[in-house]
Amino acid sequence: MANFQERLKELKNDSSMSYQELADYLGISLRAVQHYSSGARTPDIDGLIKIADFYEVSLDYLVGRSEKREIC
Repeated sequence: MANFQERLKELKNDSSMSYQELADYLGISLRAVQHYSSGARTPDIDGLIKIADFYEVSLDYLVGRSEKREIC
């Protein structure tokens, strides 16, 4: 199964949204999002929920616990 960093990269590549747009939505720097993507940092639970909401996927999908993208 994929991990968070792999899913974040996949979601970014599958969408028309940039990491800068994600950073703006989260209220953090672009560099912080790049750290998430590289695995240097991991967002807290609130950040994970916001990222899942931004990409309209389930939290389980985002963190690699499920292959279903849909939010139940």
